[in-house]
Amino acid sequence: MSSSERRLDNLSREDRALLFARLRAKRQETAPEGGSLQIPRRPGAAEGQSAPPPLSFAQQRLWFLDRLEPGEPTYNAPASLLIEGYLRPDLLLRVLTDLVARHETLRTTFAEVDGEPVQVISPVARIHLPLIDLSGLAASARTSEAARLELAEARLPFDLAAGPILRTTLLRLAPAEHILLLTVHHIAFDGWSQGVFMRDLNALYVAHATRTPAALPELPIQYADFAVWQRSWLSGAVLEKQLIYWRDRLAGAPPAIDLPLDRQRPPRPTGNGAKVIFALEPEISERLRALARQEGGTLFMVLLAGLYALLARTSGQDDVLAGTTVANRTRPETEGLIGFFVNTLVLRGDVSGAPSFAGLLGRVRETALLSYMHQDLPFER
Repeated sequence: MSSSERRLDNLSREDRALLFARLRAKRQETAPEGGSLQIPRRPGAAEGQSAPPPLSFAQQRLWFLDRLEPGEPTYNAPASLLIEGYLRPDLLLRVLTDLVARHETLRTTFAEVDGEPVQVISPVARIHLPLIDLSGLAASARTSEAARLELAEARLPFDLAAGPILRTTLLRLAPAEHILLLTVHHIAFDGWSQGVFMRDLNALYVAHATRTPAALPELPIQYADFAVWQRSWLSGAVLEKQLIYWRDRLAGAPPAIDLPLDRQRPPRPTGNGAKVIFALEPEISERLRALARQEGGTLFMVLLAGLYALLARTSGQDDVLAGTTVANRTRPETEGLIGFFVNTLVLRGDVSGAPSFAGLLGRVRETALLSYMHQDLPFER
């Protein structure tokens, strides 16, 4: 899975409640006069007679990039699920079909009408679940072949116009051991969506296996309802207030951080990279959390302040920028949806005046909270 967009996961329950309270207060301040903060169903959607809805701002961002570089798997969101124990593939197929029926965004393709992209929502949930049996291979060969198939599936590009935008494959390693490969295009899926997908998958499988109703709440809206509402709400005075904040916040920002590099930057990103995974000692982790509590911040803010200090020392700049992703699900109607809500924020760090770390953390806390309150503005704006 791609790195998590759920930055709110870095907040404690108390921090999250405080942040949501501030965000809701901000929404009240910026709601259009006479407007509603609730997201309505789009007209005619229940009867299947609604016009093709527009893309959300986040979706349009990825649609544009796909048109710019078609056939690239850059925005594939792959995941694999190890299933141990007795499994009925036919039952799993029915479960996946029900899940796609529940979430419109998983049966959506993207067309262009009069030069503008629109969502084309299929009324039928079609899922294919090919079964590849590897159980006859030796253990080492089985493991390597499963890894090869997983990588090949993750790199297979999507056709956003033709669909589907969700692919599933079931690998059988042994009679009681399977791997479910899931690949979704990012235009319909984000980090938060993975948790929703797994919750719904589990509930629907239990319901089918026990022949009981699924313990899932009814969805008040679908993703397309959010897209229609977002374009109506984020306009006029609301949009201008967001623009004013970010224009002021990023005025005069440096175009880049002048880090000492061991090689020249390529003219275009190649997509080739690596990641380093490491763990901090539990004692250090707890001390960092304690520092966050002491200073009224979060663990994410403490680590970001440390990153700013490192970047400032390495580059010699006291004005540094960091990009971070936010879940951008600030309304309860969106919490149970699968879809692409995530947005990217530019957090500007001020390390001038040689502040103490506590002083720097205070600046970071204020910047982060204000940025969260203005997270609705699409990154490309």
